[in-house]
Amino acid sequence: MADEPGRWIRRYRAAPDAAVQLVCLPHAGGAASYYRPMAMALFPSVEVLAVQYPGRQDRLDEPCSGDFAELTERTLAAVRPALDRPVALFGHSMGSLLAFELAKRLEGEGAGPLALFASGGRPPDRPVRHSSRPVTDEELISEVAALEGTDRRLLDSEDMRVLFLPALRADYRTMATYRFDGTRLSCPLVSLTGDGDHLVTSDDAAGWAGHTTGGFDLHVFPGGHFYLTDRWDAVAEVVTRRLGAQVPTGTG
Repeated sequence: MADEPGRWIRRYRAAPDAAVQLVCLPHAGGAASYYRPMAMALFPSVEVLAVQYPGRQDRLDEPCSGDFAELTERTLAAVRPALDRPVALFGHSMGSLLAFELAKRLEGEGAGPLALFASGGRPPDRPVRHSSRPVTDEELISEVAALEGTDRRLLDSEDMRVLFLPALRADYRTMATYRFDGTRLSCPLVSLTGDGDHLVTSDDAAGWAGHTTGGFDLHVFPGGHFYLTDRWDAVAEVVTRRLGAQVPTGTG
């Protein structure tokens, strides 16, 4: 079955007159709906295309991906037909690596993004490697709870665990297959992080500078790994400011 854009892309606030599209890639265990606030904050100047990975929410009946290269190619194949304006990429945590790989492929096709926003992620040469040993549900839940990005009621609900944990485990397996080939981007790269993120240090966030020959900016916000949850407007301002400077004259 082909990967139609309609199965992968969520437009929570369509903006057909926006000059730029922003493709947003979720974190491990995450879903497209995480970016609903981003879509609202950027409307109407930027149209957010939030990616829905297989195996979660309305795609629960589909198997999760277990291979990073496969996920990259399937995401690109699904996203490409939805792009009809200049595009930028935004990824959080695992999504930052996926955004990086998509940017590489788009640049290779001569359709490189205006910018890459890498949020809450380590750079490609030192990605997060989750434990390869089997872990219990309780261990996994404790790890997720420590990142303070998931509602505790969700983690405490047995019914919700059944829906949530398989996708998280699959994404961890997917992350373990990531391999960096040394390629650098030519587009501007913006790294964003929380000052209390124990998973991605400020040095990690700054390390993205070596992965582009374009301009680089680093923005540090108050908060932990999921600093975005309380900072959507501030993050949207960073995005808008960068893309306002990058949109070609006459676009839109």
